Amino acid sequence: MGDYRDRLSHLPDDFLLQILSWLPTKDALVTSLLSKRWRFLWASVPRLSYDLRLHNNSGPVFSQFVDRSLLLHKAPILESLNIKIGSICYTAEKDLGVWVRIAVDRCARELDISYCSGVEPVRLPKCLFSCRTLTVLKLENLSLVDASSFVCFQSIKTLRLIDVKYLDDQSLPRIISCCSSLEDLVVQRCPGDNVKVVTVTALCLKTLSLHKSSQAFEGDDDGFLINAPKLKRLDIEDYWGGFCYIENMPEVVEANVDVIYKNTEKLLGSVTSVKRLALCLITSDAAYPAGTIFSELVHLELCTCAPRWWDLLTRLIEDSPKLRVLKLRQKHIRRAPSPRASWKQPVTLPKCLLFHLETFKWELYEGSQKQKEVAMFILKHAIRLKTAIISPKPTSTLLEKHEMLKELSSSPRGSSSCELLFD
Repeated sequence: MGDYRDRLSHLPDDFLLQILSWLPTKDALVTSLLSKRWRFLWASVPRLSYDLRLHNNSGPVFSQFVDRSLLLHKAPILESLNIKIGSICYTAEKDLGVWVRIAVDRCARELDISYCSGVEPVRLPKCLFSCRTLTVLKLENLSLVDASSFVCFQSIKTLRLIDVKYLDDQSLPRIISCCSSLEDLVVQRCPGDNVKVVTVTALCLKTLSLHKSSQAFEGDDDGFLINAPKLKRLDIEDYWGGFCYIENMPEVVEANVDVIYKNTEKLLGSVTSVKRLALCLITSDAAYPAGTIFSELVHLELCTCAPRWWDLLTRLIEDSPKLRVLKLRQKHIRRAPSPRASWKQPVTLPKCLLFHLETFKWELYEGSQKQKEVAMFILKHAIRLKTAIISPKPTSTLLEKHEMLKELSSSPRGSSSCELLFD
């Protein structure tokens, strides 16, 4: 053990600082007890991370520790400051104000602050909004109602806003417009955030995640407006209705759309360039405009929780001529009983089945009549299929699993080399 400590102590300071920078600051500071060499080494760590939970959820102890360690910290530039604090810290707003001011004065490049959910968000000091050095800003359950017209986030590339409260509908667009270098944006709505429509206009944006999962949102006037011509990846989850309108987004290559909108034509009609697509919709007829072709789509994941999901599947395999991977999975509790109407197979065999589909995977397979019809149709007509993986629901009995295996194993296959696997 002594030899190991000696070898560690002989490493260069820069190397040791890199190791310490990935530890919680509380643990990094403990290393000052190892030897004289280590006594003040932690104070030069470029990344600081504080978590109330590591201090037995004691507010006064946590606040005092952060205050003292920030005063003793001597790194020329504060690369990152990460703070997780809760309402048990009764002086949280005042403390955060002091700590954020220190981060701004130390030219911080990354700032990640999380306040406990379920309580009124606390405000951040106005000096934050003029910090020109920040490249990453992540905020959770905090208030930005003090973000004035003067916001200067010219260096920010990553912006993550989770359950944040704004002044009004114009606050978020104003903040985003001041992030001229923004590439990665995450916005999660929360009840009482003072916003009806989230408007995102960002010319350099590459990845965008929009979430709205609380049942406090009701009606069709809550929604999203997006104008991001350079966007590559889109992730939108909205389980309580509304809308999402997109314009000028021709470069998207990956999208996850999990919404309960009655009409998604404008949404999906704007992402026809995708190569990977994950979908969970409640509509098939109004999913996307008639005549739309997903000419680049090679990987499709479709949720089977909605009624008549098979009709949407039919449309998608007909309109995705290059599809190579198809995955079916029930992500959510089934939203409504399946109708008795039968599944209408494609009139003509889709090109993807004749020329491209290689992998077919079905998770949480139940073996219902319609599921069997879909599975057998794909096995029969996917001429180039290499692998078919069927994973029954965990609640299926051994007898049920045996019946599923027997039915699908004996069904005709269009590809002689297809390997059927039961997972």
